[in-house]
Amino acid sequence: MDMKRVLAFKTLLVLTLILATVGCKKSSSSKNSSRATGWQINNREGGFQYNTNFQEQETSPGLVFVEGGTFTKGRVQDDVMHDWNNTPNQQHVQSFYMDETEVTNIMYLEYLDWIKRVYPPTDENFRAIYNGALPDTLVWRNRLGYNEVMTENYLRHPGYAEYPVVGVSWIQAVEYANWRSDRVNELNLEKAGYLKRDARITDVNAESNFNTDTYINAPTLTYGGNEEVTNPEGRGRRNVQVDADGNETNLYATRETGIITPKYRLPTETEWEYAALGLSEIRSYNIYRGRKKYPWDGQYTRSDQRKIRGDQMANFKQGKGDYGGIAGWSDDGADITNKVKSYDPNDYGLYDMAGNVAEWVADVYRPIVDDEFNDFNYYRGNVYTKNSINDDGTVKIVTPEDIVYDTLSNGKIIARNLPGEILQVPVDENETYLRTNFDKSNEINFRDGDKRSSRKFDQSFGDEDEEIDGANKTDETKDLMYNSPRHSVTRDSLGNLIRQYDKSNNRTSLINDEVRVYKGGSWKDREYWLDPAQRRYFPQDMATDYIGFRCAMSRVGSKSKQKNKTKN
Repeated sequence: MDMKRVLAFKTLLVLTLILATVGCKKSSSSKNSSRATGWQINNREGGFQYNTNFQEQETSPGLVFVEGGTFTKGRVQDDVMHDWNNTPNQQHVQSFYMDETEVTNIMYLEYLDWIKRVYPPTDENFRAIYNGALPDTLVWRNRLGYNEVMTENYLRHPGYAEYPVVGVSWIQAVEYANWRSDRVNELNLEKAGYLKRDARITDVNAESNFNTDTYINAPTLTYGGNEEVTNPEGRGRRNVQVDADGNETNLYATRETGIITPKYRLPTETEWEYAALGLSEIRSYNIYRGRKKYPWDGQYTRSDQRKIRGDQMANFKQGKGDYGGIAGWSDDGADITNKVKSYDPNDYGLYDMAGNVAEWVADVYRPIVDDEFNDFNYYRGNVYTKNSINDDGTVKIVTPEDIVYDTLSNGKIIARNLPGEILQVPVDENETYLRTNFDKSNEINFRDGDKRSSRKFDQSFGDEDEEIDGANKTDETKDLMYNSPRHSVTRDSLGNLIRQYDKSNNRTSLINDEVRVYKGGSWKDREYWLDPAQRRYFPQDMATDYIGFRCAMSRVGSKSKQKNKTKN
């Protein structure tokens, strides 16, 4: 009798466990069925369309993945120069992508070729567009040096094709990144069957150009429309459905398709420094030393590996009159810049994060990093804009007649916008009212440089209306913190430059809202500047023979690559 009771109890226990397992099992509903409403997603009859098969962001051309995390930003070595502009502080960076090399001459020449075809410089209306994109090849000249061979050949000669482009200002680097974003998305949409094959070559012109933001907001205004689109496999248009009235829908890709990538851009200073340090190997052993000196391991610039022992790890100036060492085995292989990938990459697979050329980053320069207010994706330089809207509610697209040109401090003319783009205007009270996270369009001077955070802000230099070479310049924020020269460069109706120099003896700084950070040592710098924490600044509209750039792209979705995830 007892055995029967035990057997019955065991049977009841098994049934209970089975029922519990069934009860805890997740409901097996289709991923195309909404958990909110039960409605069908991606219904062929129409309705809400969404890419439910999206896995993760694909790595765009030229980029490598950098998994985000925490690190010590700033100089952890002795500050022998006493700059005191990079005090160590803890920062966290989201995952992102970065170019494995600097942008090279051949990459930039592709950009110039596209501009020349779409906006011919032979047309008086477009001449300034092409000229404004040209690198300044005269940066190679030296009063007491013969460098004409670089002035004439460095940008265009095939011998320098894979060398980093120089003579590019920060403004030009930003415009290149914007152009690159459009070209990559243009090709992605063509491959997916949303744009006509080869339309990016045959259909594009100054009147009808492709721009990513325009395509998202007003796709019918991009070139070629979508009337003759076939996908590469020739099976007709992808994602095109027919509604009850026989009209085709889903002719255009949206962000919900996952096809349109985030934009190429300059990396922030924090991203660049984090990527340059290459901390992935350190983290894999759960060790956080926080005192890494170079993008490579070790405290020296020469390799200690057996096969390449003694080889230089970067291209830099080794001493006075020594830009590469004695010719032969001990030489670093370069006297000016060197071909990209000539030295080993860091642990993220990034080349030349020290030496070769220094690199522009996105940030406006300030001597102090305000980590007390923000320690997540730190960046100074936010200027928020929005799309300009016509009276009929549509977005305003820039036409050839709407191009706005800026005259830079050096007299060079650049196009502020290009045909096909959406005209941008500053955000106003409609976006800022009662917000706690931002309160105006231009936040460059937030907590730094404005009246409330400047010492003796109520005092000004000289009279209230200051005269600069005959021109009255009133500035409500004449503070003592960033009292930089205020030059004025304009052009008259005939195109002649009108230069007004600020000759005041009261200026105390070169820092203003138009100087940008550049990072990393170059072929022209001593070893001291190879430390990724080092930071310097340069006017955003000027260029040199030792500053180049590389692009970055934000990561959307998961922090880590899915293939690297481990199951617990």
